[in-house]
Amino acid sequence: MQMETTPARVSWVDCAKGICILMVVMMHSTLGVEAAAGSTSWMHELVAFARPFRMPDFFLIAGLFLARRIDRDWPDYLDRKVLHFAYFYLLWLTIQFVLKSPLLITEHGPLGLLMEYSHALVQPFGTLWFIYLLPVFFVITKGLRTASSVLVWVLAAMLEISGLHTGITIIDEFASRFVYFYSGYVLAPLVFRFADKVGAAPVKSMIGLGAWAVLNGYCVKAGYADLPLVSLTLGLAGVGAVVAASVLLSRIKWGGALQYCGENSIVIYLAFTIPMAATRMVLLKFGWISDLGSVALLVTLAGLTGALVMYWTVRHTPLAFLFKRPDWTRLHSWRGAGPERLVKSTPVEGNRTVHVTES
Repeated sequence: MQMETTPARVSWVDCAKGICILMVVMMHSTLGVEAAAGSTSWMHELVAFARPFRMPDFFLIAGLFLARRIDRDWPDYLDRKVLHFAYFYLLWLTIQFVLKSPLLITEHGPLGLLMEYSHALVQPFGTLWFIYLLPVFFVITKGLRTASSVLVWVLAAMLEISGLHTGITIIDEFASRFVYFYSGYVLAPLVFRFADKVGAAPVKSMIGLGAWAVLNGYCVKAGYADLPLVSLTLGLAGVGAVVAASVLLSRIKWGGALQYCGENSIVIYLAFTIPMAATRMVLLKFGWISDLGSVALLVTLAGLTGALVMYWTVRHTPLAFLFKRPDWTRLHSWRGAGPERLVKSTPVEGNRTVHVTES
């Protein structure tokens, strides 16, 4: 029996993922509260400030460790990088449609519900578009691994700068996000060296973060953040800022909460909409809190903690399949794994899991 252990976790990377998922939940919570209430809040400014770098950081971090796995054979790569995410997309797409089915049937009828579900198989649905797009990035990056990385990066940057808008989510999001994912893949050594330098000079790093925050905030406030080249520059600068902040935060005690959220970022991403929507409905209906920003903040915290509570509740029950991919969904089980290789099921957040290869 051979033991294949996954790479050790890097604390600042988990912290960065925690910041990412916090910003994503904050955005959906705040905008949802404001849309339902018909008014904006002070939380709107925080959401706007994070917009230039919120998703660029998520995608760059997603590509950061790809170089360790990209040379694996295609069946193994597809199982881990495509079927893994396809399973969770289809599962949580179905869950969300079941929860929304009464409203959708009222609006569109039963046939309309089925058509909407079918449409979501080619046009990513709601917040799940990130889960849908990641496998596309993984496959294309592997397909391009022998191409000139400089040429690919330049073409990806040109796509982002173009501001392409077709109305087709998968095309538009690919055009605006692939450069960040590919940057994580090809610039990983540079990113880790930068993190080391931040850790060696924390005071200078905090000064730099302050200067970046002023510049980013000014560009957002002045309406420059979406301009060609400016958006790419702010996206990459914001990623650097998140990396620097994550290195510093990972060294203090309460940074552990962000690290834990980062370790379970996909768990949170899959499930946060359920507690988020329920909390928003209750708080706005009963009006216990008059300040809309405070409502949005509480809804954000409910989305984060509620998703984790759901995970803790089901992880040792038959419902664990909600966050843990069953072994029968793996390619080796379809092809009839022989005695040479049998890899056990791993949780969705999986980096701490030890994979056991039996031979």
